[in-house]
Amino acid sequence: MKRIAVVTGASSGMGKDFALEISERYQNLNLSELWLVARRKDKLLELAEEIRQIPEAPSPKAIDMDISGAEGAEAFKKVLENEKEPGTFEIVLLVNNAGFGTYGPFEETPVEKEMQMVDLNCTSLTGITGYCLPFMKKGSYLINTASMAAFAPLGNFAVYAATKAFVLSFSTALSAELKERGISVCALCPGSVSTEFANVASNGARKEVLHGISSRKTVSHCLKKAFSKKRTAIMRFKWKLQAWGSKIVSPYTTALFTYKYSKRPYNHKNEKSGN
Repeated sequence: MKRIAVVTGASSGMGKDFALEISERYQNLNLSELWLVARRKDKLLELAEEIRQIPEAPSPKAIDMDISGAEGAEAFKKVLENEKEPGTFEIVLLVNNAGFGTYGPFEETPVEKEMQMVDLNCTSLTGITGYCLPFMKKGSYLINTASMAAFAPLGNFAVYAATKAFVLSFSTALSAELKERGISVCALCPGSVSTEFANVASNGARKEVLHGISSRKTVSHCLKKAFSKKRTAIMRFKWKLQAWGSKIVSPYTTALFTYKYSKRPYNHKNEKSGN
């Protein structure tokens, strides 16, 4: 039976590092294929070639597609259905990593972009998880990329924090529901990580994440926690302290404080018409 791992948002950042880390360090999973899912075909092909150079790595499969929203999730479902007969393959590991954020006060950011964020961060993740679960068996693993933003409402980051709160809550509930099936669920909850996130979230106004730490180290830590059947992966002591503090400080106080003192830039000049 073919054994598959799926990584969404694999073209860059943590998604790319998940793919490389799995290929280099987890040959014990005995994977046949590693599915790399993202929109940027050129980046996926570059990553696939890099993986082919790794000894004993699974065969990379570049799947360039937009998985956003219900339509995107359903398109991925068709990819699964086209993978020969049910029962001829299993998904050993699913990493739902695709997602993005938008900086700035809600009323000053494009509503269309905020809705697209919900579509990708929540709807797509939910759909892909649901469509993959029938192909997952005892001993399979599910990783959902949440965020430290999941632990409290954040001013200037309102919709993003709400989507990640959804991901954390959903992951925790799934962990309880899937326990009897022997499927482990882990929510990755990082703080600032060095990826393209800030450039996308600010629409080019901020090129790099401030005080970002290594994406590869964050991913490596997450995989260790996930394969140890931990429900959350929070690498830094500072992040753990922030998560704990969110239980003490009221949500409104956190939202008001971050709105006043954690300003996040957004470039409106490069907005396309209708976005």
